[in-house]
Amino acid sequence: MTNDDTTGKTMNALTQDTLGDPGVLREAELPRPEPGIGQILVAVHAAGLNPTDWKHRESGAFLGRPPFTLGWDVSGVVEAVGLGVSLFSPGDEVMGMLPYPYGAGSHAEYVAGPARAFVPKPAGLGHVEAGALPLAALTAWQALVDNARLRAGQRVLVHAAAGGVGHLAVQIAKARGAYVIGTASAAKHDFVRGLGADEVIDYRTADFTTEARDIDVVLDSLGGENCLRSLDVLRPGGILVSILPDKWSQVPAKAAELGVRATFMLVEHDQAGMAAVAGLAESGQLRAHIARTYPLAEAAKAHAEGETGHVTGKLVFDIRP
Repeated sequence: MTNDDTTGKTMNALTQDTLGDPGVLREAELPRPEPGIGQILVAVHAAGLNPTDWKHRESGAFLGRPPFTLGWDVSGVVEAVGLGVSLFSPGDEVMGMLPYPYGAGSHAEYVAGPARAFVPKPAGLGHVEAGALPLAALTAWQALVDNARLRAGQRVLVHAAAGGVGHLAVQIAKARGAYVIGTASAAKHDFVRGLGADEVIDYRTADFTTEARDIDVVLDSLGGENCLRSLDVLRPGGILVSILPDKWSQVPAKAAELGVRATFMLVEHDQAGMAAVAGLAESGQLRAHIARTYPLAEAAKAHAEGETGHVTGKLVFDIRP
């Protein structure tokens, strides 16, 4: 039961029938979803891309075999609400992250999701800016605030500080009053400093384990050996938060040996965290850098660019330009 009958209506959406390279993506006409109990139907105006999108496209990861529509970031306008929804009404502008991983589907003209996965979109943000924030900003917020309990005056090392999660983590850490050190290629140092970083390390020419010492919090978005080596820069009692599981099995024992803490996390949809992110954006303390926008019709190009691993900031699908 909804306040708007969407039965039989269709929409354009990205889909894929097989796993593989960006060429498997195609734009298709699919049934428009209907909001269920506690859900809202959103007319998607913009939706960010994240590394998890191309990983799922290629491997299926948590979603299994296709067909499926990817995308967890949403900025748009409420089209209809399901039974029991009292927080939003049709016409409201919202932003949010669909439940990860099984709520994917925002790379489409419409998506349905839990009302409490969304918050009002800050009036000062356009849909493209808002659509770039949810998954990456929530990842950074949950890593630094929920897991690391970051406090003013602490020293933070953010790896890949010019990337999607990294460039938002730098800003969140600064908003919390931390001293922030970021790693990035030399060409991106000015960008990272412009975000508020106090120091930037060129990961190509310098060893971060000697350049960064007595660190309270490390946010690692690279995994593997980088994750293991990051334990060496922590002060006693410091914490490493990793968002990639590569070689994680080796991390807990080394952390215990060094007297530091380590945790691995996956982002979760979280209305309180999303509201905090929106508040920082509204106050001007947090902005997503938009590297490029794409229409859904150029999804293969967008995924190919993302997979280079050298995007500064975020790529975004501008679905209703």
